[in-house]
Amino acid sequence: MIATLFGKKKITEEKLANIFVNSMIRAVDDSFQDVIESICNDPEFKTKPIIDKSDSDKFLMILVVGNLSYFTNYFSNTEEMILRGKITQKLANVFGLQFDEMKTILKSFTDLMYRVNHPSKNILYGMSKAVFYSYKLGKYQDEYFAQLDAPNPIFLKRMDGIMQNYIWDWNNFMDKYKFAPVEA
Repeated sequence: MIATLFGKKKITEEKLANIFVNSMIRAVDDSFQDVIESICNDPEFKTKPIIDKSDSDKFLMILVVGNLSYFTNYFSNTEEMILRGKITQKLANVFGLQFDEMKTILKSFTDLMYRVNHPSKNILYGMSKAVFYSYKLGKYQDEYFAQLDAPNPIFLKRMDGIMQNYIWDWNNFMDKYKFAPVEA
């Protein structure tokens, strides 16, 4: 409300990309151990899943591509393209990769998310399924779901609850900030 009285703060694509990448990395660094614990202690698994505690990069990539999927609801095509490019470059810098290498990695996780979620268009559900398949959790389920190589719906529902915590609140963000791309 106060933001509307005094106007919204302007934010450039560079600044927004920095905030986005840093907050995603910080969120994963701060909580990945808890996510592993939740997965490994889920009662739907017949045997306890084995997930390497240092294997957070896949989780980070799923969070990034999931959140990027929401961009079309908040940004124009041009703004979205610019932001994706800036975010990809910042992630490439973090991982010591070239832009094209990072772009390929993000595309492979996007493809995975959409493939395992087809025909649903629910992004959150796709993120949960991407976690399930990225960490090869199917083999830890009871025989029925293991043979199907499909996640138990009860596990997916719990995973959706976890993943919901990582979705950016773009409505709140847009209430506070006005996206102002830098003019070339």
